[in-house]
Amino acid sequence: MYPSQFEYQRPGSLKEAIAILQDNPEAKIVSGGHSLIPAMKLRLAMPGTLVDIARLDELKGISVNGSATIGAVTTYQELTQSSDLSNAFPIITETVNVVGDPAVRARGTLGGALAHSDPAADFTAVFLALGGSVTVEGSGGTRDIGADDLFVDLLTTSISPDEILTKITLPGLNGAGAAYEKHRHPASGYAVVGVAAVIKIEGGKISSARVAVTGATAHAERAKATESALVGQPATADTIAAAAAKAADELEINGDVYASAEYRAHLVTVLAKRAITRAAGL
Repeated sequence: MYPSQFEYQRPGSLKEAIAILQDNPEAKIVSGGHSLIPAMKLRLAMPGTLVDIARLDELKGISVNGSATIGAVTTYQELTQSSDLSNAFPIITETVNVVGDPAVRARGTLGGALAHSDPAADFTAVFLALGGSVTVEGSGGTRDIGADDLFVDLLTTSISPDEILTKITLPGLNGAGAAYEKHRHPASGYAVVGVAAVIKIEGGKISSARVAVTGATAHAERAKATESALVGQPATADTIAAAAAKAADELEINGDVYASAEYRAHLVTVLAKRAITRAAGL
């Protein structure tokens, strides 16, 4: 299918892009476009104007100093080209390698993945598990949004229509391990289910745990029942197995022609066990 008619604008600065959004609340930001353009072709999204920010240098770049700061239009491929980022956050490179295909990785952006909140995106779960934050800028100024407050619903975030995601901040792992496991859709490459885990072990016990799920629900969500079952417990295979069995609890699991809700719930528990086990170094 073809998208409905739209105007295309390519601003020369972030300030100009914000002004366009302020004048046209129905406009949509586009960078890599790998989620928005397919939605437009299916008429699931019909913005009257696309505002292309892919070439804004002020939204690019990677800085690592314990924590990491990543410009919103940094591509997946560029993430893997930063040795500092790969060394500090191996989960980033691990996840990039299972995103789409080389063409997607060359054009798709981290900021776009988070701002679009595609229910089957990979990095939404990773970002949520890492406990990151995003900085957005709009006509009302600049503000930060924590990972737990960013994803609201299907293709919906807490970013206002006149705001643009400018950068992503990831706190340092500080000794925690992190891993991402995914069941890939054979046609699209999207996550049928993906689970990211960030686990810290101190004195043989799990001192902190963040486990996030994508692909199974309307937006990326934390598996809080699993997290609660892990923290304070000995870092053993039995502990992980028991906690992972709760990973689908309290989640509203979706189903479709490829994978029923029951099958997805099963995948959540299986992939949670794998991700937590690897993150714990067991």
